Amino acid sequence: MIFLKKSILIIIIVAAVGWAVYDFVISGDSAKEEVEESGVEVGLEVGDQAPDFELETLEGDSVKLSNLRGERVMVNFWATWCPPCRAEIPDLQKFHENEDINILAVNLTDTENSYDNIPKFVKNFGMEFPVLMDEASEVATKYEIQPIPTSYMIDSDGIIQYKAMGAMNYDLMIREFENMN
Repeated sequence: MIFLKKSILIIIIVAAVGWAVYDFVISGDSAKEEVEESGVEVGLEVGDQAPDFELETLEGDSVKLSNLRGERVMVNFWATWCPPCRAEIPDLQKFHENEDINILAVNLTDTENSYDNIPKFVKNFGMEFPVLMDEASEVATKYEIQPIPTSYMIDSDGIIQYKAMGAMNYDLMIREFENMN
């Protein structure tokens, strides 16, 4: 009986490790499939070309990341129910007001309890930058988002200059903004 339990435990551990390795290899390959004309790989790491996407804003306008080339962009993935996201929003708003940067706040819409919570949240927090609705989590999946908030600072050439997994404060936003070319 003890031998059987140990055997089952070993099989489960080997299967879990095997799956983790497989998932890591597959995920790593899929994130860097494309190469831009400039020769820079499209990917999710600092120095990579940021993957392009197009989403609708809360107001129904369409925003495409590649249309913002020539400008610096911060892409922030968030949800209304996320406490660190809530804590970060006032600093994002201050950053938006004080610096020449486009903030794209990508809401993980399919994780929300109610779509109606989003405009109320945006109004209550005074968010004046575009709130993009990732209704099917297609962009969050493309960017392999875990955890939220996650932010990408992208330079005017579309190259990722900084990646933050977790909430950023205003000072960190400013420091990384100033480090961008």
